[in-house]
Amino acid sequence: MTHSFFVRRVSAVLGLASAALALAACSSLDKLSLAVPTVVTPYSMDIVQGNVVTSEQLAALQLGMPRAQVQSILGTPLLVSAFHAQRWDYTFTLKRQGVAPQERHVTVFFKDDRLERIEADPLPSEAEFVGSLRKPKDMAAPKPLEASDAALSKYPAPAAPSAPAAVLPSVSAYPPLEPAPK
Repeated sequence: MTHSFFVRRVSAVLGLASAALALAACSSLDKLSLAVPTVVTPYSMDIVQGNVVTSEQLAALQLGMPRAQVQSILGTPLLVSAFHAQRWDYTFTLKRQGVAPQERHVTVFFKDDRLERIEADPLPSEAEFVGSLRKPKDMAAPKPLEASDAALSKYPAPAAPSAPAAVLPSVSAYPPLEPAPK
């Protein structure tokens, strides 16, 4: 009887200790779960939408140009409204992880199917836009591939071939693919 009493008492103490540890673990896990999102971020793909319009394209536009010529320079507008037939909107957005989103708007207005005026955000040149697409790790200059004479001396030079390879005679005539007719 003493033995079973002792076992029950130890089991009860171990049960209470386990429950206390479990409750303590829950609170520390809660703190850990709040810290994990600041350290680990999920991958987010780049999102590119709309028409890229550069300052060079905008400089090529001239007031009085017909619609077709404007479209050949800027491309198909992102938004053509049935309610605003005399207005074309070109919008561009680029969202990348770890970089502030880029958003630009260009609106061209027509009168009698001729370019009347242009409203545009400040636009980058083509070179500036392409440069903004590079990721920071891509911008690091590659390391030059070079080895010192001391480093190269560790490796023996390849041995020259002892005898020239046998030269096979060239075939000038091939057998016919089909048997000769009888």
